[in-house]
Amino acid sequence: MHSSMIGKIAKAKQYAQEPERIQFTQFAATFRGENDTHTTSFDDGKWHCTCRFFSDWGTCCHTMAIERVLGVTIPAEKRQGEPLKMGAY
Repeated sequence: MHSSMIGKIAKAKQYAQEPERIQFTQFAATFRGENDTHTTSFDDGKWHCTCRFFSDWGTCCHTMAIERVLGVTIPAEKRQGEPLKMGAY
């Protein structure tokens, strides 16, 4: 393997151990709930979900679950709760 690639792989492993380096600004995901599939998104610090509960309350189990999985990669001021600690399901 080329030495440049070896260095990049090592750096990628280091970065993966430091998720606070990553801050999502936008994304969308399909979330398979118990009753239906929903589109959950985060854009410019605002959450959205296509489920009915979100339209009534501005939060839901889908946004909270994704936020827990993504942890510190969501800016602190936009978190709805505490990030999930690895291995603490």
